[in-house]
Amino acid sequence: MLRNGIKSTFRFSGCLRSPALATISPRATPRWKTYSTNAGPSAVPTPSKPYYVTTPIFYVNSVPHIGHLFSGVLADVLARYARLKDPNREVHFCTGTDEHGLKIQRAAEAKGVQPKPFCDGISTTFEDLAKAAGLSHTRFIRTTEPVHYKAVEHLWRELLARGWIYKGSHSGWYSVSDEAFYAPNQVIEVEIDGEMVKVAKESGSRVEWMEEENYKFRLSAFREKLTEWLESNPCCKSTSPSYFNDLPTDIPLAIVPLDRWKEVHTLVADHEINDKGEKIYTHPLEDLSISRPSSRLSWGIPVPDDPEHTIYVWIDALTNYITALGYPWSGSGGKQAAWPADVQVIGVDIVRFHAIYWPAMLFALGLEPPKTLLTHGHWTMDNFKMSKSRGNVADPFKAIEKYGADAVRYYLMRNAPLVTKSDWSDAQVKKHYQRDLLSMIGNLCNRINSEKLVAKLPETYRYRLSGSTLTLENMGEVQPNEVNAPVREMLFETLSQFESKMDTLEVNKAVTLVSELVERANAFFAQAAPWSESDPVRVAEAHLYAHQALHLSGILLHPVMPTKSSELLDRLGIQPDQRTWTYAQRVFGSERSNGRGLETPWIEVCTRPGNDRPTTPLFARLS
Repeated sequence: MLRNGIKSTFRFSGCLRSPALATISPRATPRWKTYSTNAGPSAVPTPSKPYYVTTPIFYVNSVPHIGHLFSGVLADVLARYARLKDPNREVHFCTGTDEHGLKIQRAAEAKGVQPKPFCDGISTTFEDLAKAAGLSHTRFIRTTEPVHYKAVEHLWRELLARGWIYKGSHSGWYSVSDEAFYAPNQVIEVEIDGEMVKVAKESGSRVEWMEEENYKFRLSAFREKLTEWLESNPCCKSTSPSYFNDLPTDIPLAIVPLDRWKEVHTLVADHEINDKGEKIYTHPLEDLSISRPSSRLSWGIPVPDDPEHTIYVWIDALTNYITALGYPWSGSGGKQAAWPADVQVIGVDIVRFHAIYWPAMLFALGLEPPKTLLTHGHWTMDNFKMSKSRGNVADPFKAIEKYGADAVRYYLMRNAPLVTKSDWSDAQVKKHYQRDLLSMIGNLCNRINSEKLVAKLPETYRYRLSGSTLTLENMGEVQPNEVNAPVREMLFETLSQFESKMDTLEVNKAVTLVSELVERANAFFAQAAPWSESDPVRVAEAHLYAHQALHLSGILLHPVMPTKSSELLDRLGIQPDQRTWTYAQRVFGSERSNGRGLETPWIEVCTRPGNDRPTTPLFARLS
């Protein structure tokens, strides 16, 4: 990408539209550092491998809700951002459905149907939602696919051959809802509907006591390896806490946000030193039960060579991320080059499975762990937990039908901090639609394209910035003043700030920057009042800053609102080669700033797009 030293005049044309424990020694050089970036936890860390982003695969015990949509859109924005920054880089984006387990088995029984037809119906609904939301996934995977069965069977045999699986007995509190066993100290007794019941502290789900023979995975052998992984990827420059000052700060964050990293690090590595100098760990990391008797769980993948047992649903589910890349692999090349995943988007309720079980499985297989686990909180509706009994489960299909896919995507990305819970409020969605999209972006586009304004301007004009002087070719020069300085400054700072936030996976902050740019451009345009100006320089100046702010916004918001951003750029008469990240760097890159001010090439602005004037607004008024 060209960033500095552009000497030639830039002008665009036209105005149209076991191998043993020794193999995982914590003192060994970690293989996963091969692709470390020097810019913090990055959505696009390096061009040396294909980019790979995943959503969790969604459990088909019920229809999709807004939280499922959020996970999908967040991953899609990262995939589209990767393509925007480097169109030549291969991008893989996987989503899909998790269709095995006792919960599915019981839900199908309650409906009086077989599990597979039950899964088919709900999985189709998730796939329909992905299409309705405009997700650009390259793979929609289902764990009931024959190719996935083969991948899980191969993974099991590999773990067994390497000595990581053994047969034993297990007893403990089991949650059907969570598909997980809990230790006694992870269970509490609470009153529900006048009855005292046992529930898991972590999720609040009911648990029941189970004793059974099953297979186990030697999870306890990987505590040091997990600790090394976490501590080799602890923080980024923008969020580094003081107690990490002695560690490198230019490497990827294993778990984002930092609060989630701390929680997992505490579970894995928190310890005291006894009188003998031995580490006494605070939290147990016991071997993991990875099968269920088929007499209790028949709906799943049978343990190879032992049909009396069914593979634990989480071993089955987690394998999907490599099934999607053609696992089992032989040789090199092909889709496997995309592993490890650059970003895996997950909800807070499944952090333990992805941040402890999944990396340990990969270490046992001799594979690299994912670069970054991007975790997000639960979604509420009108600040209440979504509940079918309360009747406040937000329907993503109805939201898309009412506001349009891009408007819903914008709201989800604009208003979703990762650390805290996020709230879906119809009133807030409407507020952001009317303020940010209709009044700010849509209205400003309409105003600069108005016949009255463009009649005062030539069909095209050129400008350049040199130092503090804005030169409008064949018209005159404009110096900074208290009216134009704020929008000029923001116009040439937003790109680098946006890139910084996206590369540290702070998507909501990146979107907010664009919103603030458009708001500043609107304020400037209103103050400049070009409709009442007779001086062509003042008219062109007002048009220029508003036009360029919308141009840059259309490029940056493309990963968030792909359809509406393209339509906006169409209405501005922006050519395809003027919609790229490279173009944005050439024109708006703040690295051009130097001791004398900004330096840009000559840039041509179109005032009369060569397409038919739209008869409908960019964003329609809500009924």
